[in-house]
Amino acid sequence: MKFTKAVVFAAALLATTGGIASAETTLRIGLNEDPDVLDPTLARTFVGRIVFASICDKLFDITTDLKVVPQLATDYKWVDDDKGLVITLRQGVVFQDGEPMNAQAVKYSLERHLTMQGSMRKGEISAVASVDVVDDHTVKLNLSTPNAPLVAQLTDRAGMIVSPKAAEALKDKFGTAPVCAGPYKFVERVAQDRIVVQKFDKYWDKDKIHIDKIVFQPIPDTSVRLANLRSGGLELVERLQPTDLGTVRADKNLKDASIVSLGYQGITVNLNNGPRSKNPLGQDARVRQAFSLAIDREALNKVVFNGEFLPGNQWVPSTSPYYAKSLAVPKRDVAKAKELLKAAGVTTPVSVTLMFPNDPVQTQVAQVIQSMTAEAGFDVKLQATEFATSLDLSEKGDMEAFDIGWSGRTDPDGNIFSFVTTKGPFNDGHYSNATVDKELTAARTIGDLSERQKHYAAAAEQLLQDLPIIYLYHNKWIYAYTTKLSGFAPYPDGLIRPQGLTLQ
Repeated sequence: MKFTKAVVFAAALLATTGGIASAETTLRIGLNEDPDVLDPTLARTFVGRIVFASICDKLFDITTDLKVVPQLATDYKWVDDDKGLVITLRQGVVFQDGEPMNAQAVKYSLERHLTMQGSMRKGEISAVASVDVVDDHTVKLNLSTPNAPLVAQLTDRAGMIVSPKAAEALKDKFGTAPVCAGPYKFVERVAQDRIVVQKFDKYWDKDKIHIDKIVFQPIPDTSVRLANLRSGGLELVERLQPTDLGTVRADKNLKDASIVSLGYQGITVNLNNGPRSKNPLGQDARVRQAFSLAIDREALNKVVFNGEFLPGNQWVPSTSPYYAKSLAVPKRDVAKAKELLKAAGVTTPVSVTLMFPNDPVQTQVAQVIQSMTAEAGFDVKLQATEFATSLDLSEKGDMEAFDIGWSGRTDPDGNIFSFVTTKGPFNDGHYSNATVDKELTAARTIGDLSERQKHYAAAAEQLLQDLPIIYLYHNKWIYAYTTKLSGFAPYPDGLIRPQGLTLQ
């Protein structure tokens, strides 16, 4: 067996010499929310990953068609019956503090992911038992067991290499002034207002970087975000609402681009994380099944997203080879939902507090769910919460149900293992099932597609009975941007890569 290989003040300074004009270019990007901590070991938000794409290169990256390609690494090979991964590193790379990016830095960063208190990467690379420095530009990852998703995990935050000097100096405050080996260096952050990064003149691939400064602006209201783009206050916005595509396409100064995401939107249920799990939804799978059956996913997609998204019931979309086709998206069945509630012996209406990020789109989604489930016997109370705060509350168990998305990973393991396995770092509901643990762990050790499919199907069958997460739909990444911006391409992971972008 072998594994396959809200407006920011940005004024350009114009200087003219001999009739030739030059100016610092600033790209202003509108984000759907403010990221959490800018530390790749501790971070968990999608918008944070967008910012990281400009400041922290990874060992590997992906192409638009999901091929793994070198970034800080140049090559890799499996050894020791797939229990060893030897990675060759790119030479001549320096961190934004001038320190060398070498094998010792890679070892430090991976060990930091594995051992740091509160690490969100530990579950992603937990198969790594130790890291050896072979020479200055070669590392060997020694695995406790073969791990098929490992290289794919290294195309994201688990593969981001930080400056050991900066990380040691700042410790758990590293996220306030991150230092990596990416094309832009961190300048400043004003919470809920802006994150500013400046082009790093010693970047190893600097010929592909044509914009001097990037300013990321969190603007949760999609209408305000689009208004800023149309007025010239922004050059690029992510997660355009599908209902706004007509407006963008009618504007000769704007373009749009989209691509199906790798992730999902779903409702995480608190099953065993503190007192707030002690309610019918958290304690009885039949109640969760009834809640799921009360939701018309097709209608939800049409009402909120103009039918642009893909209804779902698993952690990967139906277009994925790892989707269990025998377990299709359920049709809405209010009668069956009422039967399940009766069988569970609960008093109706069943009270459920649904927390969700306080942006207009998710508010509309929550309102539709509230209306649909009421017909089956639920009384859903809506709890709109600031995004970063909602993540913190969820992790602490201070929620009953949380409507939250996951941006997705190139390997299906990245969409599921850390969310539902016992003690998984993203398992906020504290779900635990031995069958699921067994099947998902086995899927990690196998490179063969058909064999992995079997394990994922078995896990899906159990998860659809237990419903620790009630999957709703798979979105598209939809962007809008000024015609002055060129070189932009959407990626399935939703990240905005600055390489190749130019701005008039």
